[in-house]
Amino acid sequence: MEHSETELVLKGYGLTTAEMYYHMPDYPHVLNSFIWQEYDLAPDHEKLFEFIEFWHDEIEGLLHSVRFTHRKLIRPGEWRNVVGEFIVH
Repeated sequence: MEHSETELVLKGYGLTTAEMYYHMPDYPHVLNSFIWQEYDLAPDHEKLFEFIEFWHDEIEGLLHSVRFTHRKLIRPGEWRNVVGEFIVH
């Protein structure tokens, strides 16, 4: 079941951004970079590690290094549903 970004954020997910440096398969002395983003839960980062495993199993370029950051955009306690309306003439 797919959840919307808003639902994920309200459940405590944050945006994880990873920059992956990898060796080009045909030119092993050349490093290239790849940016990956997904909503993930800290501190486990299950989706990030699943992607790294996928990369290891399915992609020819060997990973050199991975840098990542995680940021919660909205915390569940910071959001509230406001019911009401003020009319200004």
